[in-house]
Amino acid sequence: MARPARRRRARSGHAFEAVGGRGARPRRRTRRNAPRGPGLPRGGYATLVVSYRNDGEAPASDDHRYGLGLTEWADVEAAVDYAVLHGAESVVLMGWSMGGALVLQTLLRSAHQDVIDGVVLESPVVDWRTTLRYQGDALHLPLPMQDVVLAILGAPRMSAITGQAAPIDFDALDLVTGAAKITVPVLILHSDDDGFVPSTASRALAEARPDLVQLETFSVARHTKLWNIDSERFEGAIRGWLGRLRPSTGRTERSRRRSAAD
Repeated sequence: MARPARRRRARSGHAFEAVGGRGARPRRRTRRNAPRGPGLPRGGYATLVVSYRNDGEAPASDDHRYGLGLTEWADVEAAVDYAVLHGAESVVLMGWSMGGALVLQTLLRSAHQDVIDGVVLESPVVDWRTTLRYQGDALHLPLPMQDVVLAILGAPRMSAITGQAAPIDFDALDLVTGAAKITVPVLILHSDDDGFVPSTASRALAEARPDLVQLETFSVARHTKLWNIDSERFEGAIRGWLGRLRPSTGRTERSRRRSAAD
């Protein structure tokens, strides 16, 4: 069950929802990164910082395991429901690290296709296979061992080993291969020296969808530290992108559909 950790009311009907990565509690995310102050589009945004299952604040799932976005997206959807119920007519989602995967799954599966008008991603997981193989290489795991790990995580009958209630569908989490499914503008901010989530998938997504995806690359910011290194550039990039997002969102499709969470 999602619960906004902080709400800031705006009269414009626009909401900005922030979703952090693994282990980042919502109250830590309120200190930084959400757009604020001078430079915001006129009217401002109501800001919601979203908690999700197993993040240490929201209720845990029955298996106490991360679904890498396949289960947690429903909690982000609940926050979108909340925003719409309270008058939001336009929602922008932002995700950091694993939160990027949650946001992307929400974008693909949400019932609010006519409300979600854009996505901002910082140091995001765009493709979990790329990320996990990168981390495997950093741990000097042989490629065959990496293959075994991915196979176990994705196998329906391996729950006794993984503890997961359901296997990980890595194909569904690959938004490079699934780039054609993106229908709204996306801003990605990623550092090439990330060290935890490589920027290669972010670059590949931007190359696959230059019509919708804008990539801002940093060089020495490491993982989710872009604001810390250059807050002026970070906030300026988001504000500029938000300003261009309205009044025309540039989405390629506006369709209301039943949520996959239903």
